[in-house]
Amino acid sequence: MKPFEQIVAEHGPMVLRVCRAVLGPADAEDAWSETFLSALKAYPELPAEANVQAWLVTIAHRKAIDVTRAQARRPVPIGDVPDRPGRAEAWNGDLWDALARLPDKQRTAVAYHYVAGLPYREIAEITGGSTDAARRAAADGIKALRAIYPASLEGAHS
Repeated sequence: MKPFEQIVAEHGPMVLRVCRAVLGPADAEDAWSETFLSALKAYPELPAEANVQAWLVTIAHRKAIDVTRAQARRPVPIGDVPDRPGRAEAWNGDLWDALARLPDKQRTAVAYHYVAGLPYREIAEITGGSTDAARRAAADGIKALRAIYPASLEGAHS
């Protein structure tokens, strides 16, 4: 089994991109941290044949749900606070705005397939739907993004 530090180094940037795509730049780093704290605790029990990337996206998915639920209970802040870029790369605010307009299922399917590179079967396992539903949500999300933000999708294929 690889040292956990190597897992973080290899998969950390992808998990952060997924968190940004699903939650937006404001909550992404906290979700990323929570993902890896949970992963650290569970890593010793992870089967050797497990898909580490899918496992981490599953944890990030659960942390995103926790953040979304917590936001529903949080008071709405007053005033605009500028977003700051994350540690590894600047996040294009226009792209986040376009992603934020997508329905949740489409946004998560796009993030998990196009950002994390997961196959639709694994997306279905994470989100609790079917492979066809994951494929359809990702395709519909990309179609909507092309209409909203065409420059961001060069190279994204269905």
